[in-house]
Amino acid sequence: MIYFELFYTFFLIGLFTFGGGYAMIPMIEEQVVTKGWIAEATLTDFIAVSEVTPGPFALNISTFIGNNIGGVFGAICSTIGVILPSLIIIIIVAIVMNKFITNKFVRGALNGVKPIVLSLIFSTALFMLIKVVFFSGNAIGGELAFDMKSFTLLIVLVGYIIIHKFVQKKSVSPIKMLGIAALLGLIIFTV
Repeated sequence: MIYFELFYTFFLIGLFTFGGGYAMIPMIEEQVVTKGWIAEATLTDFIAVSEVTPGPFALNISTFIGNNIGGVFGAICSTIGVILPSLIIIIIVAIVMNKFITNKFVRGALNGVKPIVLSLIFSTALFMLIKVVFFSGNAIGGELAFDMKSFTLLIVLVGYIIIHKFVQKKSVSPIKMLGIAALLGLIIFTV
């Protein structure tokens, strides 16, 4: 039964999420944490691992959560569940795209969805910042305690991005940032 629940839950997440993996984090949190499948701190860890693991974020996080709940078959069910809606929609869109892309109602609907996606991504980033820096155990509802190590890491990384973008006038390589963050995290959190 858990396998069908995993498939169905991630199918709905994949079906009703616009804007990619980050936009689905609030919906994933609502579904898996409220069902008691994983703790909020575990979800935060899965988000971090999913980000640094090669491949699409949505695919990675659904696989990790499914594996944690139902083993390998749970990972397969949740992964297929999150992929299937997009696959079906892309096939339908590819078939009828030329007919609808110039339609003013379709363009209006797509333009209307953009602010929602942006607000979901922004709110997710803000709440993750609050959880990681201001609450012990990475969970709101946990003990309120300022985490100086996380804050230091955040300030160093933001400073690096600002210097790189505005002083050196270069774009920041995500791969380089992940490597620097992992190295600094290793140094800061093991000392």
